[in-house]
Amino acid sequence: MRLYGAVAVSGFRRYATYRVATAAGVFTNTVFGFIMAYTYIALWDERPRLGGYELPEALTYVWLGQALLMTCALMGGGFEDELIERIRTGDIAIDLTRPADLQLWWLSADLGRAAFHLLGRGLAPMAVGALAFDLVVPSASALAAFLLSVALGVVVSFGVRYLVALSAFWLMDGAGVAQIAWLAGIFFSGMLLPLTLFPGLLGELARALPWSSLLQVPADVYLGTYAGWDLLRAYGFQAGWAVALLVAGRALQSVATRKVVVQGG
Repeated sequence: MRLYGAVAVSGFRRYATYRVATAAGVFTNTVFGFIMAYTYIALWDERPRLGGYELPEALTYVWLGQALLMTCALMGGGFEDELIERIRTGDIAIDLTRPADLQLWWLSADLGRAAFHLLGRGLAPMAVGALAFDLVVPSASALAAFLLSVALGVVVSFGVRYLVALSAFWLMDGAGVAQIAWLAGIFFSGMLLPLTLFPGLLGELARALPWSSLLQVPADVYLGTYAGWDLLRAYGFQAGWAVALLVAGRALQSVATRKVVVQGG
């Protein structure tokens, strides 16, 4: 486990080196946060308590979305692009000969990436939003519960993106699958609108899909929507999807690597 801990630390340091990109990302997230916040204000003025949220809760949801956009890689941008390229070029054969588990290696690196983005790109926009708007301030216990939910959401996100990356074994170019995945992630995570606003069967389906673990569930944990057994059920939902996706990734990896063809020879 020491190896994978070192990989996670390396993943954190890797993204920490891109200071200008991080600053640009913070600025972009903040701008989009203001755009969405004023859109929500107009919407909630017309429909108070829409989706079961008071206006401060809805605005908090907006800024949580900006904080988790890169943390949970709702639009991709994590390890999957690199893994797809290594599969395409055949460099994956080298990875498979290393004395380390392929899935755990990339999971560790992605956890390091997520930790950096939560601190480097998540806190600053959230702080700006708190200065500009009346946001919900959680208790210490609610904040701890939120961080655990975010960690589970990151693992779910990794599970989805790992399956996307492995598709390159058959397609040789996972760009199309990756784009479909991040479009689904933006829509079904609740990034555009909380999933509680989705009507009928669409809402039930959206809340049952793994992408709801990336934003909707952590945001509701932060806002105190879940308590007691409901909180444990929320964790169970996220953990269930995390395990299912990791197992599916392990199975697909086994099928894909039974016969590895190195491109070019």
